[in-house]
Amino acid sequence: YVMLLTLSPYTPRFRDRVSPPGVMIRPYLNGFTIAFNVSQPNTWQPYVDNMHHFLAAYDDKVQEERNIECVPGQYFIQGGNDSEEKKACQFKRSLLQNCSGIEDPTFGYSKGQPCILLKMNRIIGYRPGAGVPVSVDCKVQKGNESHLRSVDFYPGNGTFDLMYYPYYGKFTHVNYTSPLVAVHFTDVQKNYSVPIQCSLSGKGIINDLNTDRFLGRIIFTLSIGK
Repeated sequence: YVMLLTLSPYTPRFRDRVSPPGVMIRPYLNGFTIAFNVSQPNTWQPYVDNMHHFLAAYDDKVQEERNIECVPGQYFIQGGNDSEEKKACQFKRSLLQNCSGIEDPTFGYSKGQPCILLKMNRIIGYRPGAGVPVSVDCKVQKGNESHLRSVDFYPGNGTFDLMYYPYYGKFTHVNYTSPLVAVHFTDVQKNYSVPIQCSLSGKGIINDLNTDRFLGRIIFTLSIGK
């Protein structure tokens, strides 16, 4: 009990061997296969609903009320005691442009051009990229590379800006909103199951460990019918 009293509820005591971040996707319903037919709205509407629900916390008005504007391109390092509440940077869904669900409420699913959101796992104190933003790249994981002909990334060129790091933990970084990268699959082969791998790139990132398909990358399948 005395030893437990020496532990801080705000930050881990030992952070010298922090693992690189993993990656998760949205929408996420029943696994890592996103399958639908463009002509049958009932097959893609659940994905659209999941996206809107997830992005509710990213609404521009919500972000403006809760969080502050930060300086892009540099870490947002905050001093003070571990118990002091930390400020969080705004990440507005409008930054996701064509994948924001604002102009196109179906996130491209009604056109057979689905948007997928990527989110890095939160790690207290971690500064990804060692001063250079971590970027995202997506390609066919196995099979015919021509099945994936065009991909757009938002915001910008598909990077996680440094200003959202480091993360200080759920007790003090109360309004923290994880940055996202939207991947817009604008030209994918129809009527095929296309395995996709989206990987992080940056200093300190590990994305080629065969025993962990989520470390520094995410693998999922797009199956889009007409």
